[in-house]
Amino acid sequence: MSAPLVVTSGEPAGVGPDLCLQLAQHDLPLVVIGDQGLLQHRAKQLNLDIAFHFYSTATPWMVGKLSVLHVPLKQPAQTGKLNSANALYVLETLHRAVQGCQSGEFSGMVTAPVHKGIINDAGIPFTGHTEFLAELTQTPQVVMMLAGGGMRVALATTHLPLREVADAITAPLLEEVLRILQRDLQQRFGMPKPRIFVAGLNPHAGEGGHLGREEIDVMIPVLNKLRAEGMNVSEPLPADTLFAAHRLRDCDAVLTMYHDQGLPVLKHASFGGGVNITLGLPIIRTSVDHGTALDLAGTGKADVGSLLEAIKMAQQMVHHERA
Repeated sequence: MSAPLVVTSGEPAGVGPDLCLQLAQHDLPLVVIGDQGLLQHRAKQLNLDIAFHFYSTATPWMVGKLSVLHVPLKQPAQTGKLNSANALYVLETLHRAVQGCQSGEFSGMVTAPVHKGIINDAGIPFTGHTEFLAELTQTPQVVMMLAGGGMRVALATTHLPLREVADAITAPLLEEVLRILQRDLQQRFGMPKPRIFVAGLNPHAGEGGHLGREEIDVMIPVLNKLRAEGMNVSEPLPADTLFAAHRLRDCDAVLTMYHDQGLPVLKHASFGGGVNITLGLPIIRTSVDHGTALDLAGTGKADVGSLLEAIKMAQQMVHHERA
């Protein structure tokens, strides 16, 4: 039997546990990491009749049951109410998932949403899954990519204040991000020669230098270099027209320069069904495209669609990597 996926249940006060419970209906080869008492309590709260199987390496998952790898909460969790005391619990579930993926116990990890603010409130510097997993795996550079609505959108920078973005986009960074994007599209998405569109940083891609020189001074030399090596990358393209449907038919992925340049378009097209993927890691990691939705926790209204898509995406990536 091949190794199962592992799903981290995320912020205990949010919808993560609700979504993980819904997975019991789908007989998927996976293990959920979280507090078993929390999951049992939330199942009762949602009036879900779920058979639990508590994970061991001898019986990693069972058809018709939800396999749970128990990590204990630091304090009892209240549905919809954040508690910074459980920030370490959230990070421990991520640590355990990474450990299992690195050892081969799990084939990849899928993450339910966490709450960045409450982790920071606990005095732990945390900007997101992407950066945290890079640190855990000692990966110097990773790339965030979201997929959905017929698009794949990667980011040159992730969670940075807008005023810092231009300074962060250097030639070495852009080259490394594009090489990671190219490599993972080939190895984990089965694309021998992916077509990558690159968004300019400035309006109208700098308008020939009149609206900023980053395209001319930083981006174009890098893109010319990679194109000369055989990489199929575009010139810097104006982001305001880049996402027109007729243009997207000619590319496999879009690289945008900052978080809110590309993700609003993708989330408009696919919210609730998109997938967040971390490229460049030595392990496979996908995630939902939404937050903790504290107001929906325990109500039965949380939509499991994005988590199911993330699991499906991880399975496909595992398949391509092993092919």
